[in-house]
Amino acid sequence: MPHALTDRRQALQAAREALFAAWPAHGDPARLLAELSRLVDEAIASLWQEAGGGDAAALLAVGGYGRGQLFPHSDIDLLILLPERAPRRTLELAEALIGKLWDLGLEVGHSVRTVDECLKEAETDITVATTLLERRLIAGDAALEAALSAALARELDPVAFVEGKQLEQQQRHNRYFGVTNNLEPNLKESPGGLRDLHTLLWISKATGFGDSWEALTEGGILTRAEARLIRQSERTLQKLRIDLHLVARRREDRLLFDFQQPLARLWGFEDTGARRASELLMHAYYRAARTVGQLNGVLLPNLRARFFSPLPRLTQSLDERFYTVNGMLSVYNSAIFHERPSAIFEAFLMLQRHPELTGFAPRSLRALWNARSRINERFRHDPANRALFMQIFREPGLTRTLRRMNLYGVLGKYLPAFGRIVGQMQHDLFHVYTVDEHILMVVRNLRRFAVPAFNHEYPFLSKLINDFDKPELLYLAGLFHDIAKGRGGDHSQLGRVDAREFCVAHGLSADDTELVVWLVQEHLTMSAIAQKEDIYDPETVGRFADKVATPRRLAALYLLTVADIRGTSPKVWNAWKAKLLEDLYHATQRQLLRGGELDLDSELEERKTQARALLRLFAVPAGVEDRLWAELDTVYFLRHEAKEIAWHARLLNRFVSTREPIVRARLSEDKEGVQVLVYTPDQPALFARLCAFFGRTRYSIADAKVYTTRHGYALDTFHVFIPEHHDGDYRDLINFIEFELAACLRKGGEIEMPPAGRVNRMLRHFPVAPQVLIRPDDRESYYVLSLVAGDQPGLLARITQILTRYGLSVQSAKIMTLGSRVEDSFLLSGAALSDDRALLALETELIEELKA
Repeated sequence: MPHALTDRRQALQAAREALFAAWPAHGDPARLLAELSRLVDEAIASLWQEAGGGDAAALLAVGGYGRGQLFPHSDIDLLILLPERAPRRTLELAEALIGKLWDLGLEVGHSVRTVDECLKEAETDITVATTLLERRLIAGDAALEAALSAALARELDPVAFVEGKQLEQQQRHNRYFGVTNNLEPNLKESPGGLRDLHTLLWISKATGFGDSWEALTEGGILTRAEARLIRQSERTLQKLRIDLHLVARRREDRLLFDFQQPLARLWGFEDTGARRASELLMHAYYRAARTVGQLNGVLLPNLRARFFSPLPRLTQSLDERFYTVNGMLSVYNSAIFHERPSAIFEAFLMLQRHPELTGFAPRSLRALWNARSRINERFRHDPANRALFMQIFREPGLTRTLRRMNLYGVLGKYLPAFGRIVGQMQHDLFHVYTVDEHILMVVRNLRRFAVPAFNHEYPFLSKLINDFDKPELLYLAGLFHDIAKGRGGDHSQLGRVDAREFCVAHGLSADDTELVVWLVQEHLTMSAIAQKEDIYDPETVGRFADKVATPRRLAALYLLTVADIRGTSPKVWNAWKAKLLEDLYHATQRQLLRGGELDLDSELEERKTQARALLRLFAVPAGVEDRLWAELDTVYFLRHEAKEIAWHARLLNRFVSTREPIVRARLSEDKEGVQVLVYTPDQPALFARLCAFFGRTRYSIADAKVYTTRHGYALDTFHVFIPEHHDGDYRDLINFIEFELAACLRKGGEIEMPPAGRVNRMLRHFPVAPQVLIRPDDRESYYVLSLVAGDQPGLLARITQILTRYGLSVQSAKIMTLGSRVEDSFLLSGAALSDDRALLALETELIEELKA
């Protein structure tokens, strides 16, 4: 590279660095983007002039660079516009220019076309047509640029352009999950991102309404209040994108986990007791993206209505205030929402009652959106508005209505507590939605149970909700269950206060109020018991039955629990959790129907009777099971359900005193995992050895029941999930487990630990603070070890190895994985548990292991 070019490259880089150094002080994105564009303009123009390009061609900035919005590491889109039959020298000049620009360190995306070629490309590719809309002459032949401008004005079909850009936006939204609440949103392409603002300006320019927010305001398309909101949101998104480019040191538009914490600190956010700095940053992003989404939804239909106004109007009156127009809801008087604010709720209820309507007509939507300020304390205390809001919960179409109310900012205005959690992200490794979206997903799941078209998905839950008196109480509990997230403290306790205030204010009876409040307070209880405790132990069921007290409360909590888990993430819910919850429901229901009395003897006899009946179905002769059952005590029968007891007896009745390890596996009832039975003479560190085997083979343990018979045999049962991406036959899996695990047990020797794997990327940036708690169980027969940590490959095997070193025996294990977070519980016995010094050392070693 010639010295002159090297010097120029260094000077250009120094000028860019100076702009970046000044950026934090002034913080004006429009200024920085314009200055970066000007630097590149000057570089291109000087190179063209020095090469003697003159009017041989026209150099046009297009795309974002053409708008004068060049982000720190964005591509430089350049169009070299040639005259028809350009001489070879012009092509050589263009080629040389591009090479020199790359030598300067500029990443150029260029095209070389004539006017006719531009028109042909624009006709078949809407992206090219869009790019040409934002052209700007940098150097060269101005007449050639004017010819292109005239040709585009003559040939561009605005109708096709508008339809194409709307379709493009819809496809883009679908590609980016259709919601702004992705964990790692794209600042440019995600719904509510900068591209939504660009789309508005492209359409307004193509239809002749202007190419700036000022022009749209002057033309009556935007109100001044809307223009102010849109500029604020645009500024927020532009600042985020600039800082993201600078932090990443590359062209990066995704708010990846890697950058969220550094960006948060750059923006002045700090971790608090209730929320991470990154959550506060993402809250600012989601607020801006939501405003952009709202304004895009309001303005695009209004632009269409202005442009397509000659279309025929098909109208039908609904009442004195509302009518339909072309399949949308409209109002006769646009001022009705200001004059009579209760019409806001009436409009949503009217849409709910007419599902054939696609939404609000543009004029009415704008009037409603601009009237949101009328939702004030007076509005909230108006009995008529409270009655309308409750009516929305009692009619079909609730989910769509609540989503609309949230989209247009009405729900958060009416319920300020809900407004505070709009756009609030939860970096807890298993929620993938913002709090408001999660809440609406939970209400949607509850409502879905009640819709006949979806009864096939969860038939039993559909039956429960259809038999439930006043299902709107469940929907209200869903609305309030997480409404206090992010305040600090127990959100269940804080939320119950909000729920009580709402129920009393909205005229619910004392009984209905108590049910909603109780559900909000206890919405995590059933999930915790099902996944962390032994639900086949009658005493566990008895304690839960005492808490729920009535079958109605039990059904309500069961419905809310399933809806809540399914609303956290598509990956958290599975058939194993479904079975645990359903089994807990049925066991508790039986207990409540008995009057809450706990009779262990009758419970044990009932299980044995059921197990014998199952054995007879498999043609196992009567009495054969007694050989094994003679070596089992009451604890075994309390910990296992009848189906497991029968399975064990059927497989082991001929091998009660065998010296060879017996390993048998079968596909679980839920078809989402494998049950594994291990029967062998007991040996030291057996449980650690078994966990290490499953860790090495990438089987994830969900549940383990560890039992030692009277004659010293280990009878352990595991529920394991198969490795991800396995596409083989289940029979191969079962054969592999039975053969390899039995061989591992026969071999003995030193335990082979699983290899350390890669830590989840989200966990790397949002680590879980390890928690270890050891306490006596309710009967003070054993100790319960509870662990919370980030999920890591081989973690369970390392934990069990530590327990083995301390001489502790695992009686049972509950492994709960929530995304990248684990919450495990172990029932332990051993002498070290009664030694305070040993207990402290154990806790310390476990915490250090969880931190590793």
